[in-house]
Amino acid sequence: MKHSALRRRIAAFLLPLGLMMVGAAHAQYPTKPVRIVVPHAPGGAVDGVARILATKLGEILGQAVTVENRAGASGTIGAEFVAKSPPDGYTLYVNASIHTINPYVMKEKTRFDAVKDFTPLSTLAQGPLLFTVYPGVPAKNAAEFVALAKADSKKYAFATSGFGSAGHLGEEFLKLRAGLDIPIVLYKGAAPALTDVIGGQAQAMMDPILSSGPFVKSGKLKPMAITSSKRSPLFPDVPTMIESGYPGFEFYSWYGLWGPAHLPKDIAAKIEAAAMKAMQAPEIRERLISQGFDPVGSNGADFARFIGEEDIKYAKIVKDANIQAQ
Repeated sequence: MKHSALRRRIAAFLLPLGLMMVGAAHAQYPTKPVRIVVPHAPGGAVDGVARILATKLGEILGQAVTVENRAGASGTIGAEFVAKSPPDGYTLYVNASIHTINPYVMKEKTRFDAVKDFTPLSTLAQGPLLFTVYPGVPAKNAAEFVALAKADSKKYAFATSGFGSAGHLGEEFLKLRAGLDIPIVLYKGAAPALTDVIGGQAQAMMDPILSSGPFVKSGKLKPMAITSSKRSPLFPDVPTMIESGYPGFEFYSWYGLWGPAHLPKDIAAKIEAAAMKAMQAPEIRERLISQGFDPVGSNGADFARFIGEEDIKYAKIVKDANIQAQ
């Protein structure tokens, strides 16, 4: 009995001490390098946004921030890794809208919940998609492409960088709106998809400006339209889809920062503040804008609300287009 009472007194003494130590560790965060997991191969839009963020985030946090690519299975391999990582702020996650679309288009259930297993930290940026075609396609704009594809659907196919990506859903949305019946060919990333459109193996694609824009500038791809509400200053001669005869056709790929679920509030707040500050930095804004992105830099609560709103839109497209899970 005496030993039990002694143990209780020791425990009572150590508990607040332990809590103080944990609190102190949180207050000092970060004390070692932080990694950002990107669930896609290097070179795409998600990787580009993550790398632009990483350097500035490291400068603000006072520790190195590195990018680690864990590609595969439409981004679910990297997402699962983060979902199962310790919620200590040292493993973060940058992905695009595909993160919230995957649950609707994956035949096999993922071993994580895209909402419950993550802590939303910040909407980083968003950007429209360029609708481009193989230069040999005899169309000058979106309406002409649609007319050609309707006249001979066997000659035309869309390419997409990932099943459930913003580009994929943008293409499905155009097929719905225009009454098109042409296939969408799935590729393992933007690079091989764009390569085949440039070579004429596929004839059209919707993809972010970061990855497709340079090929438009070099003449290797021909632009049909852009999916923003207004023309891009980077491509002032490219009409919007709205101008092309599709009212309300706005489609954006957005990019966010998450941590694992149950991230301590003080650590989450510190990362949120650092991400918001990074996105507001003039040099970061300039880099993002020059690559076709609109910097955002929201807090976690606003990001969570935004995800909910986007989720409703994507669910409707998946249902209306009768996209079958793969």
